[in-house]
Amino acid sequence: QVQLVESGGGLVQPGGSLRLSCAASGSIFRLYRMGWYRQAPGKQRELVAAITSGGSTNYADFAKGRFTISRDNAKNTAYLQMNSLKPEDTAVYYCKANRLGPVPENYWGQGTQVTVSS
Repeated sequence: QVQLVESGGGLVQPGGSLRLSCAASGSIFRLYRMGWYRQAPGKQRELVAAITSGGSTNYADFAKGRFTISRDNAKNTAYLQMNSLKPEDTAVYYCKANRLGPVPENYWGQGTQVTVSS
């Protein structure tokens, strides 16, 4: 079992920055692929960025060049640095941990609200 707690969301003006954190507990964090997803009102949840246990990353097109995902295995925490924020980035951002194997594991956090508005 993995418990995930996101933090760092809030209200920011267009062009501003936020850093989201996802603190994990309950299992061996370094073994899990970590992902950030977001869901805007009336829209489906979508992948923002992900980082594997080995440190490889991938980003949605809208996130490339503006967002950076990272992880600190010593702190059991994943991060999403978001720069040059736009109003269309407004959404609830969720952290996900997953691991493949004989019994695939998927865990979600409760989400943190990001609002980009002047």
